[in-house]
Amino acid sequence: MKRFLSKGFTLVELLIVIALLGVIATIVIAAINPIEQANRAHDAQFKADGSQLLSAIERYFAAKNVFPWVTTASATDNDATYGFITASDIGIGICGDASCATDGELIKALELKPEFRLRNFIKAGGGTDLTQKLVIGKAAGSSASVYSCYIPLSKTNRDNACKANTVYTLDTSAGTRSSVTCTSSSTWVTTGAAWYVCVPD
Repeated sequence: MKRFLSKGFTLVELLIVIALLGVIATIVIAAINPIEQANRAHDAQFKADGSQLLSAIERYFAAKNVFPWVTTASATDNDATYGFITASDIGIGICGDASCATDGELIKALELKPEFRLRNFIKAGGGTDLTQKLVIGKAAGSSASVYSCYIPLSKTNRDNACKANTVYTLDTSAGTRSSVTCTSSSTWVTTGAAWYVCVPD
């Protein structure tokens, strides 16, 4: 009987093992930081989609010698300002109507797949959450670049953008960007103002 009882674990030993497993789990979760990982994935998706959208706009321009927003009569000519607006706007070329139920110019011209209309930033187009929007803009002049900009959510990406001085405020009427000096503790979205990173930077 004594030999049988000595083979098991005591309650204290089990509690110690459970406590150690809890500490290890806490350390692993803190190291992985699932919220930061989700924010990095969000930022990577927005950067990739912005780059893909700009490539489609450039291919469209090369083929038709006109920007999608000129084709849809949103702008007077290629050299005109196209202030920063959401990618769900008809002029950008993804959506063919205000509800984005039909294909826009870029999709009709086969520069983008129709699935692009299902992206999160298209669904958020009319919403108020600026962190879920992708905006496109171009300043006046034939040599002005077209930019795709978004607000990063990841602290790491924000810190890297601040260090690289690639953080901007956007002028929605002039289609221009102004550089911003920021730190890791800066507030990126405030009432009436927001800071963006852009492609190309």
